[in-house]
Amino acid sequence: MNINYIKKDKLLMVEITEEIDHHIVEKIRRRVDDEITRYMPRKTIFDFSRVSFMDSAGIGMIIGRYKMMKLIGGSLEIVNISKNVKKILEMSGINKIIPMENKREVS
Repeated sequence: MNINYIKKDKLLMVEITEEIDHHIVEKIRRRVDDEITRYMPRKTIFDFSRVSFMDSAGIGMIIGRYKMMKLIGGSLEIVNISKNVKKILEMSGINKIIPMENKREVS
């Protein structure tokens, strides 16, 4: 499993580089929680540009990170979402509580 992190000015960008399913979600959850706890960002952004599939376990993982960020006074955002993953997120209603954008770069 490979997750890339970019940290800049209290912004944590998390680039997930594989499918998000029940087999891998616990590893993602632990690693992202460790980075959030260590860095204490004001905003965490999940970059899904390389995620082509996500199941309900991924939805749970996102909701958990959203709650974690709210507890520390921060926010969560999802960017660069494929059509398939976007459809799943919209059906779950996540788009009503977590902002989703088509493109985002950390400069």
